[in-house]
Amino acid sequence: MARMRVEGDDLVVRPALWERAAARQGDVRVPLAAVCRVTVETDWWRTMRGSHRRGICVPGLVCVGTRAHQAGVDYVALRPGRPLVCVELRPSAPLRLLVVAARTASRAEAVARAVRGAAPRIDESTPWRQPLPVPPESEDPGG
Repeated sequence: MARMRVEGDDLVVRPALWERAAARQGDVRVPLAAVCRVTVETDWWRTMRGSHRRGICVPGLVCVGTRAHQAGVDYVALRPGRPLVCVELRPSAPLRLLVVAARTASRAEAVARAVRGAAPRIDESTPWRQPLPVPPESEDPGG
Protein backbone atom coordinates (compact mmCIF):
# COMPACT_ATOMS: atom_id res chain seq x y z
CA MET A 1 0.00 0.00 0.00
CA ALA A 2 1.27 3.49 -0.87
CA ARG A 3 2.74 5.59 1.92
CA MET A 4 2.72 9.37 2.22
CA ARG A 5 5.50 11.10 4.14
CA VAL A 6 7.32 14.38 4.51
CA GLU A 7 10.93 14.29 3.29
CA GLY A 8 12.76 17.60 3.73
CA ASP A 9 10.84 20.26 1.79
CA ASP A 10 8.82 17.71 -0.20
CA LEU A 11 5.74 15.60 0.29
CA VAL A 12 6.40 12.14 -1.16
CA VAL A 13 4.00 9.34 -2.01
CA ARG A 14 5.82 6.00 -2.27
CA PRO A 15 3.61 3.39 -3.94
CA ALA A 16 4.07 -0.29 -3.18
CA LEU A 17 5.76 -2.33 -5.89
CA TRP A 18 2.50 -3.64 -7.34
CA GLU A 19 1.04 -0.09 -7.31
CA ARG A 20 4.09 1.20 -9.21
CA ALA A 21 3.55 -1.48 -11.84
CA ALA A 22 -0.21 -0.88 -12.05
CA ALA A 23 0.09 2.92 -12.30
CA ARG A 24 3.26 2.75 -14.43
CA GLN A 25 4.64 5.47 -12.17
CA GLY A 26 7.19 5.66 -9.39
CA ASP A 27 7.25 8.01 -6.42
CA VAL A 28 5.13 11.14 -6.56
CA ARG A 29 6.99 14.16 -5.16
CA VAL A 30 5.58 17.67 -4.68
CA PRO A 31 6.98 20.64 -2.75
CA LEU A 32 5.38 21.26 0.64
CA ALA A 33 4.90 24.89 -0.43
CA ALA A 34 2.32 23.62 -2.96
CA VAL A 35 0.14 22.00 -0.26
CA CYS A 36 -3.06 23.98 0.22
CA ARG A 37 -5.31 21.80 2.41
CA VAL A 38 -5.12 18.38 4.08
CA THR A 39 -8.20 16.37 5.03
CA VAL A 40 -9.12 12.82 5.96
CA GLU A 41 -11.99 11.25 4.03
CA THR A 42 -13.80 8.04 4.90
CA ASP A 43 -15.76 7.58 1.65
CA TRP A 44 -13.56 6.56 -1.27
CA TRP A 45 -16.05 7.64 -3.93
CA ARG A 46 -15.95 11.25 -2.70
CA THR A 47 -12.30 11.47 -3.69
CA MET A 48 -12.78 10.25 -7.24
CA ARG A 49 -12.82 13.15 -9.69
CA GLY A 50 -12.66 13.14 -13.46
CA SER A 51 -11.87 10.13 -15.58
CA HIS A 52 -9.29 7.39 -15.35
CA ARG A 53 -6.11 8.41 -17.16
CA ARG A 54 -3.32 6.02 -16.21
CA GLY A 55 -3.03 3.05 -13.88
CA ILE A 56 -5.69 0.61 -12.73
CA CYS A 57 -9.17 1.37 -11.49
CA VAL A 58 -11.69 -1.28 -10.51
CA PRO A 59 -14.52 0.62 -8.75
CA GLY A 60 -15.28 -0.85 -5.35
CA LEU A 61 -11.98 -2.76 -5.27
CA VAL A 62 -8.90 -0.61 -5.96
CA CYS A 63 -7.83 2.52 -7.81
CA VAL A 64 -4.18 3.46 -8.32
CA GLY A 65 -2.92 6.01 -10.81
CA THR A 66 -3.90 9.35 -12.26
CA ARG A 67 -7.29 10.83 -13.03
CA ALA A 68 -7.85 13.83 -15.31
CA HIS A 69 -10.49 16.54 -14.94
CA GLN A 70 -11.05 20.14 -16.06
CA ALA A 71 -8.84 21.57 -13.29
CA GLY A 72 -5.87 19.24 -13.85
CA VAL A 73 -4.74 15.78 -12.74
CA ASP A 74 -5.14 13.89 -9.44
CA TYR A 75 -3.04 10.97 -8.15
CA VAL A 76 -4.97 8.32 -6.22
CA ALA A 77 -3.90 5.16 -4.40
CA LEU A 78 -7.01 3.94 -2.63
CA ARG A 79 -8.97 0.96 -1.52
CA PRO A 80 -12.62 1.20 -0.48
CA GLY A 81 -13.24 0.76 3.23
CA ARG A 82 -10.01 2.45 4.28
CA PRO A 83 -9.60 6.04 5.48
CA LEU A 84 -7.96 8.34 2.95
CA VAL A 85 -5.54 11.22 3.36
CA CYS A 86 -6.43 13.90 0.79
CA VAL A 87 -3.90 16.63 0.04
CA GLU A 88 -5.11 19.50 -2.11
CA LEU A 89 -2.36 21.24 -4.06
CA ARG A 90 -2.10 24.77 -5.41
CA PRO A 91 -2.58 25.33 -9.17
CA SER A 92 1.18 25.79 -9.61
CA ALA A 93 1.79 22.11 -8.69
CA PRO A 94 1.87 19.40 -11.38
CA LEU A 95 -1.07 17.65 -9.67
CA ARG A 96 -4.19 19.05 -8.01
CA LEU A 97 -4.94 16.31 -5.43
CA LEU A 98 -3.09 13.42 -3.80
CA VAL A 99 -5.26 10.69 -2.26
CA VAL A 100 -3.61 7.84 -0.33
CA ALA A 101 -5.30 5.12 1.72
CA ALA A 102 -4.20 4.43 5.29
CA ARG A 103 -4.66 1.21 7.24
CA THR A 104 -6.52 2.84 10.14
CA ALA A 105 -8.27 6.12 10.91
CA SER A 106 -5.67 6.95 13.56
CA ARG A 107 -2.86 6.44 11.04
CA ALA A 108 -4.66 8.67 8.50
CA GLU A 109 -5.04 11.42 11.11
CA ALA A 110 -1.37 11.12 12.10
CA VAL A 111 -0.23 11.47 8.48
CA ALA A 112 -2.57 14.43 7.94
CA ARG A 113 -1.25 16.16 11.09
CA ALA A 114 2.35 15.61 9.98
CA VAL A 115 1.69 17.11 6.55
CA ARG A 116 -0.24 20.07 8.02
CA GLY A 117 2.59 20.72 10.46
CA ALA A 118 5.27 20.65 7.77
CA ALA A 119 3.48 22.62 5.03
CA PRO A 120 4.22 26.35 5.27
CA ARG A 121 0.93 27.74 3.90
CA ILE A 122 -2.10 25.63 4.83
CA ASP A 123 -5.54 27.07 4.09
CA GLU A 124 -7.60 26.43 7.22
CA SER A 125 -10.63 28.46 6.13
CA THR A 126 -12.69 25.26 5.68
CA PRO A 127 -12.18 21.76 7.08
CA TRP A 128 -13.19 20.03 3.83
CA ARG A 129 -11.94 19.80 0.28
CA GLN A 130 -13.06 22.41 -2.19
CA PRO A 131 -15.13 21.51 -5.26
CA LEU A 132 -13.69 21.57 -8.73
CA PRO A 133 -14.18 24.83 -10.58
CA VAL A 134 -16.97 24.73 -13.14
CA PRO A 135 -15.71 25.21 -16.70
CA PRO A 136 -16.99 28.34 -18.44
CA GLU A 137 -19.90 27.99 -20.81
CA SER A 138 -19.37 28.49 -24.51
CA GLU A 139 -20.22 31.92 -25.93
CA ASP A 140 -21.49 30.22 -29.09
CA PRO A 141 -25.24 29.49 -28.74
CA GLY A 142 -24.94 26.68 -31.28
CA GLY A 143 -22.58 24.65 -29.18
